[in-house]
Amino acid sequence: MCKYSPLIFVYYYYFLVEHSLPKRDVVFLLDGSHGTRTGFPAMRDFVQKVVETLNVDGDRDRVSVVQYSSDPAVQFYLNTYKTQGDVVANVRGLRHKGGRPLNTGAALQYLRDNVFTASAGSRRLEGVPQMLIVLCGGKSYDSVDAAVTALKELGVFTLAIGASGSDSRELQKISHGPHQALSVSDFTDLPSVQQQLQSTMESVVIVVTPESPTVLGMFPSMAICIGVRLNDRMVEELNVGENNDRVSVVQYGRDADAHFYLNTYTTKDDILDTVRGLRHRGGRPLNTGSALRYVRDNVFTAASGSRRQEGIPQLLIVLSGGNSSTEVQRIASDPSYAQSVSDFSDLPNVQHPFASSLSHVVVGVKPMTPTVRGKTLMLISTQIMLYLLHQCSVFHILPVDQRTPKRDVVFLLDGSDGTRNGFPAMRDFIHTVVEKLNVGENNDRVSVAQYSGDAEANFYLNTYNTKADILDMVSGLRHKGGRPVNTGAALQYVRDNVFTDSSGSRRQEGVPQLLILVNGGRSSDSVDTPASALKQLGITVLGIGTRNSDHGQLQKISSKPNYALSVSDFNWMSFCLRLSQHMCKYSPLIFVYYYYFLVEHSLPKRDVVFLLDGSHGTQTGFPAMRDFVQKVVETLNVDGDKDRVSVVQYSSDPAVQFYLNTYKTQGAVVANVRGLRHKGGRPLHTGAALQYLRDNVFTASAGSRRLEGVPQMLIVLCGGKSYDSVDAAATALKELGVFTLAIGTSGSDSRELQKISHGPHQALSVSDFTDLPSVQQQLQSSMESVVIVVTPESPTVAGKDVVFLLDGSDNTRNGFAAMRDFVQRMVEQLNVGENNDRVSVVQYGRDAEAHFYLNTYTTKDDILNTVRGLRHRGGRPLNTGSALKYVRDNVFTAASGSRRQEGIPQLLLVLSGGRSSDNVDIPASALKDNGVLILGIGTRNSSTEVQRIASDPSYAQSVSDFSDLPNVQHPFASSLSHVVVGVKPMTPTVRGKTLLLISTQIMLNGFPAMRDFIHTVVEKLNVGENNDRVSVAQYSGDAEANFYLNTYNTKEDILDMVSGLRHKGGRHVNTGAALQYVRDNVFTDSSGSRRQEGVPQLLILLNGGRSSDSVDTPASALKQLGITVLGIGTRNSDHGQLQKISSKPNYALSVSDFNWMSFCLRLSQHMCKYTPLIFVYYYYFLVEHSLPKKDVVFLLDGSYGTQTGFTAMREFVQKVVETLNVDGDRDRVSVVQYSSDPAVQFYLNTYKTQGDVVANVRGLRHKGGSPLNTGAALQYLRENVFTASAGSRRLEGVPQMLIVLCGGKSYDSVDAAATALKELGVFTLAIGTSGSDSRELQKISHGPNKALSVSDFTDLPSVQQQLQSSMESVVIVVTPESPTVLGMFPSVAICNAHFYLNTYTTKDDILDTVRGLRHRGGRPLNTGSALKYVRDNVFTAASGSRRQEGIPQLLIVLSGGRSSDNVDIPASALKENGVLILGIGTRNSSTEVQRIASDPSYAQSVSDFSDLPKVQHPFASSLSHVVVGVKPITPTVRGKTLLLISTQIMSYLLVPSCT
Repeated sequence: MCKYSPLIFVYYYYFLVEHSLPKRDVVFLLDGSHGTRTGFPAMRDFVQKVVETLNVDGDRDRVSVVQYSSDPAVQFYLNTYKTQGDVVANVRGLRHKGGRPLNTGAALQYLRDNVFTASAGSRRLEGVPQMLIVLCGGKSYDSVDAAVTALKELGVFTLAIGASGSDSRELQKISHGPHQALSVSDFTDLPSVQQQLQSTMESVVIVVTPESPTVLGMFPSMAICIGVRLNDRMVEELNVGENNDRVSVVQYGRDADAHFYLNTYTTKDDILDTVRGLRHRGGRPLNTGSALRYVRDNVFTAASGSRRQEGIPQLLIVLSGGNSSTEVQRIASDPSYAQSVSDFSDLPNVQHPFASSLSHVVVGVKPMTPTVRGKTLMLISTQIMLYLLHQCSVFHILPVDQRTPKRDVVFLLDGSDGTRNGFPAMRDFIHTVVEKLNVGENNDRVSVAQYSGDAEANFYLNTYNTKADILDMVSGLRHKGGRPVNTGAALQYVRDNVFTDSSGSRRQEGVPQLLILVNGGRSSDSVDTPASALKQLGITVLGIGTRNSDHGQLQKISSKPNYALSVSDFNWMSFCLRLSQHMCKYSPLIFVYYYYFLVEHSLPKRDVVFLLDGSHGTQTGFPAMRDFVQKVVETLNVDGDKDRVSVVQYSSDPAVQFYLNTYKTQGAVVANVRGLRHKGGRPLHTGAALQYLRDNVFTASAGSRRLEGVPQMLIVLCGGKSYDSVDAAATALKELGVFTLAIGTSGSDSRELQKISHGPHQALSVSDFTDLPSVQQQLQSSMESVVIVVTPESPTVAGKDVVFLLDGSDNTRNGFAAMRDFVQRMVEQLNVGENNDRVSVVQYGRDAEAHFYLNTYTTKDDILNTVRGLRHRGGRPLNTGSALKYVRDNVFTAASGSRRQEGIPQLLLVLSGGRSSDNVDIPASALKDNGVLILGIGTRNSSTEVQRIASDPSYAQSVSDFSDLPNVQHPFASSLSHVVVGVKPMTPTVRGKTLLLISTQIMLNGFPAMRDFIHTVVEKLNVGENNDRVSVAQYSGDAEANFYLNTYNTKEDILDMVSGLRHKGGRHVNTGAALQYVRDNVFTDSSGSRRQEGVPQLLILLNGGRSSDSVDTPASALKQLGITVLGIGTRNSDHGQLQKISSKPNYALSVSDFNWMSFCLRLSQHMCKYTPLIFVYYYYFLVEHSLPKKDVVFLLDGSYGTQTGFTAMREFVQKVVETLNVDGDRDRVSVVQYSSDPAVQFYLNTYKTQGDVVANVRGLRHKGGSPLNTGAALQYLRENVFTASAGSRRLEGVPQMLIVLCGGKSYDSVDAAATALKELGVFTLAIGTSGSDSRELQKISHGPNKALSVSDFTDLPSVQQQLQSSMESVVIVVTPESPTVLGMFPSVAICNAHFYLNTYTTKDDILDTVRGLRHRGGRPLNTGSALKYVRDNVFTAASGSRRQEGIPQLLIVLSGGRSSDNVDIPASALKENGVLILGIGTRNSSTEVQRIASDPSYAQSVSDFSDLPKVQHPFASSLSHVVVGVKPITPTVRGKTLLLISTQIMSYLLVPSCT
């Protein structure tokens, strides 16, 4: 895609930021009593070390420290310090408090009331995890129980560390759970638990899916009830269901009684019937406290249907009729959530504002599951409550990060007579919003204008530059008054007088412009033209109106219809804003505001390189150049590793001042820029400098993140004409994707600058360098407008697999030298390497022969040497078809080095000089079906055939003869450099989707292309009654359906019908009527639409001309139904009309004519960047509705005891398999039966299609046998099924699932095998019958709630849905990476490092040192000591280990004998630190090496070390697939830690494969 849509940004933000670096609020509570005086320095050092692992600088993590003894003392709050440096400095300065006794309970209560609060910086209500780390040296003098409970109810995750004087039971009470209570002998031993603490902190994942829940209610006895009709309306608003909203009603007086619980009724009708029959209870006195306790203990419980533990929001509404308004404020979560009425007959007066506030409420519950499927609705009330809740609604809005760029914000207030009473609230609203802004001349600017009959500005965008001045002015605003309400004239006024340069608008500089209109009534004049004029200027308009406003008018004014918001009156605007500060979810206004500025206008990461002319001619201007660079750097976001900067000077040759990865902070970059010295020298070689940048600076080793998709920018400051040519180097940079801006002076050559820059508009000019500030803003705007979306290549499997197929028949003898030179030039442009581009060359005539395969050579030099030596083969006839089949079967295979299965693009370049004697169509199609992109060059004799062979005719070039190859090389190479073949995306099996294709009748000639387009799309769908459904309708003056969504249930039937479609004909194009027709006749239950079941509804409109009727109303009607509309038009269509029809403007796509649609679709099969249509289509279905891959193994009890139930087990497995997505190799399935021993029915890689799996499941036969050895079966699975050779993709990060069906108690122990599977990362669900042992099932399963039970196997369908939900809830996030190896070779009693991880930074230096290693000698062999040495001295930050940065850590051990000391403890310590250990042993040490290795399969054995070459290939192969399960602390993994601790033998093993 050329540009990510906002949705894509949110998607990437959520998965790449929120899931990699969650925010945390961390509070340390330190025992500062007399008893800890000697241990306090160790406590302080420990806190410092923990803080250094946090990410404080980006306001992601916040830290507070509190000391206590008899009373607590805050050292600093969560919002006191914003940087890690400040926090660490203040921790170092902590002084011991002293005092006694130790009141831990009081301290915990103090934290709850004073530190875990919004005013103290806690972000609990925003969903940020709250963590408390308690360091305690003694038993508390007071009770901790109540305070601990209060903290847990608040959602605080507590870890407690105690010394020998502490009470272990007290620590367990304080902590989140027993495993979170740690113990040390004294505080000097704290480092021993730091890693455990760190792991626990990192394992805390609190995923909040904010959702505005429907309300829960409670009310006491009252005499007043509201009529039944109103009750019906209220309940009708709820989405009642077992997995949706649940309701309970409790009535109380002296005591409380539940009329029904949350799980009593699951249908709306049942609840309504019961509510209608409620009777007043009576009784005195009024015991509200007892009633609240009753609800807590008896209603908000799992037994009564509460889903609190599942993360479902819990709401309670209390209606109290005593002298209670003050009391109700105390009861409510916040005083602003309490309303007061004189008596209950006044309830209608507060209904609307109360319901409005309810619609925005999101309870800050800590959900334990990421998917919230409903809300728990508890109504503790009678009919009165139903009346109150009439207008509840739910918003689904995503909160985003709150770091913002600068913007210009204008408030336009309705100051007419009708808003006089609401004006103070308008003023408060502005005040609240301005408080959130970062006001400053170079940050946010604010203006306020009022209008009635005419408009006037209270102040302009450049009037005030400080927040204080603006707030003072806002506080003093006076209502304008007047009539009528001319909103249109006011909009025109702000366009002409406020959003202008002279008034302070920075629109021309690219600063976002926002207009917030606050309106209290319908406009007396037209708003259409001025609203359009504002939008044309790029101004985003948000409209806020009251009940007196015209909402349709507001929608016209607002930039998008959902940017038009309604409040009951202006008092509720500020209420909503205040409320949003306490909620996990922003109010609609806040959402739109943040969404616009933080999502649509957020900037991606950038790598920015400055190339400065340092020749003699620029000596006087160099200080101005330096100042300019500094100012630009100050606008970048360097600190968060978002932007990186490099500076290079040049004259006759270039000199790097610093690389992109040299400095990590803005301060360091600025300091080094200030220190730049003029280089001097002549002549000026700009071309050579640009080439140098391409080869040495825009590279991964120099810090470039180009392959990660980060935009690459080059800013050239040049004072003269280049002495050498810039053409080739400038082209090379553009082909690399570098965006270049060039700034020259009067001495520069303007045409040269234009060649260098990205385009003419990116070539700027100043008279001399002192004039650079005049173009800074223009430069800034250009930089911010760059959206370069690169499809990031995998760091471990980047590149392409390229095969050259050369015609070597007798006819090409004269042209073969030209073909060979062509291949050579093409290879020179590739990035050859084992993990980059791979190359193969095949020559053919009568038959084909490979000169070398894709895995034969790993360096460019080796390939070029072989290509230069190619000799013409000769032979006849020319069998191109056989040659294509040969490369398919023998070259594009894993054994020959093809990485097709890993998703690496596969390219075949065919050079053919004649017509083939055999058929080329079938083998060419077979290659294309395998995802191979074919490009071809033919001569006059073969050009037509080559077009048929190529993936698309446009991928075929023609030359008169091969001596003309240089003429087509550049365009051919250019297309090759941009083509990345996509693995054919498979449509996942979700619950299905509804696809409707409408074709218009204006273009008879285009109808076959429309039909082909539909055919191509349907081919990609998973058609079936319970999967995808398809309908096609045509229209002209009227519309008619060719077939409905439920007409055909198979793909074949639909394709047959599509192939036979006939053009409808007709004159007028009434698109509006056609849209209304499909809404009323196709997207209906009777026509097969499953909209009511939540199945996505998609309408694809193919349109060839402007509609004769209005499309506005029917388009809106479709959107209101939740139907996603994609509009595709030709040059004759009205694009504005298409945008109105489409769900989003960027869902409206244009093609030159309909013939191009199918071409785009075909092309998309070979491109990573889909065409806009394909992007939208695949994004909607494959991203928003995609399911991850899974490896699913069924373990079935086949013992004698299950004979009668086996049929039911088989059917159950079949039904589960039918819910999986096997066909696209997303899900894999294996089935194993067992009794006394296991028997594999089929492995994970045995069958590739769902049909094959189902067929074999149906054919299963009961195994029989006894006894039942479940433990042995589980161990067998670990060693033989969950392995790569059996098809497991565990090492690729694919979730591993095991479903065990067991009918009895195991004869052997399951403990060790179950633990081994869990350590392997297998997620196990166990289902047992009445004969099973429930405790055994719980041991086997992932957790107690994953152990299910049925009376017998015929009852399995009753748990299928529960099983399905558990399977879908599994989220196993792995960052697969093939790490480079780390090696260790223990040889002697005393270990010594030849060099450390940070000693050398180049391969040559390492190889030189390795070659010079000498055998050390010595005895005995102490491998354990060596392992400990490596842990303590090598895998450390000081020695260059990047473990804390999430870089995989690998250790390779070569051991030639049995160790004299213990190896288990140090090996375990390394593994606990996340080090992956691989080993090679001899016959004397192989068993020990298996114990040392992270997994026995990671250990190899040789008879002696002279046999190492025999294990090198499998060992290196296993390394290439190893994914280290380290949880990265930073989302960007910049490399791998390479450790070589070896003797000459180790160097022999690693030298050939150290890449």
